[in-house]
Amino acid sequence: MTDRLQEAIRKARSQREMREASGLAQVPEGRRPAVSGAKADVRLKDKWTALPELKIDSKSIVHNRLVAHSSGEMAIPFDMLRTKILHQTMKKGWRRVALVSPRSGCGKSTIAANLGFSFSRMDELRTIVMDFDLRRMGLGKVLGQDLDKGMADVLRRDVDFSDVALNFHGNVAFGLNSKSSHKPSEVLQSQQAGAVLQEIEKDYQPDLMLFDMPPLMANDDSHGFLRSVDCALLVVVAEKTPMEQIDVAERQLSELTNVMGIILNRCRYTTGAHGYENEYY
Repeated sequence: MTDRLQEAIRKARSQREMREASGLAQVPEGRRPAVSGAKADVRLKDKWTALPELKIDSKSIVHNRLVAHSSGEMAIPFDMLRTKILHQTMKKGWRRVALVSPRSGCGKSTIAANLGFSFSRMDELRTIVMDFDLRRMGLGKVLGQDLDKGMADVLRRDVDFSDVALNFHGNVAFGLNSKSSHKPSEVLQSQQAGAVLQEIEKDYQPDLMLFDMPPLMANDDSHGFLRSVDCALLVVVAEKTPMEQIDVAERQLSELTNVMGIILNRCRYTTGAHGYENEYY
């Protein structure tokens, strides 16, 4: 990480804490800063390290295209996307970023996983990646994990976030699904889900939260919840996702939240020397 970017991160954190400290009445309960100090920092670090470690076998890394699992040439596209996301969120004071697609099969969960790995190399940042596609276990399958409980159980308060979250590198937590949830749309749009999310923010104080969301045109699961995020990235497939679907999805997104940009996935035609798979604009 460059000195300039490190300084920008420290400055953004300081400004955010000052804003929240000076106007707690306007800050949602779950997003207020915790008590500062060395003891609070130790407790927060312990809470993160207490999460079970995410262990991925080499077969899953190769088969599921987890190219950002470790640094290197293949990870560069996701590192570039990570940095662009970080600059935008710091500039505008955003924290919650949704990843959505018009239809299924656009590679959204794979991108979410790789972004999580990419953010893990930014030691000063804490990032939470949550699978909110409650009808399936897409992110868990990509990561090669099989859990008994999932994020739907967390949002219903049946289990704690720590029961379904896996820690990677001490600063990234993946919240996964176990199976298809009953009434996923109602779960995501409930007031209780919003309260649980605020509690997770208060307990773990992430700098950034990424949400792997259901496809926009498959059901209404995403539509209610997207009003609770700061912005969204639209994932589409090069030469496969029709332009009319992209236009409709972007229009729907803009009515619900801020559109940060579009990720063009599986692009065969590249201009870079490394043959990047993903283009972001």
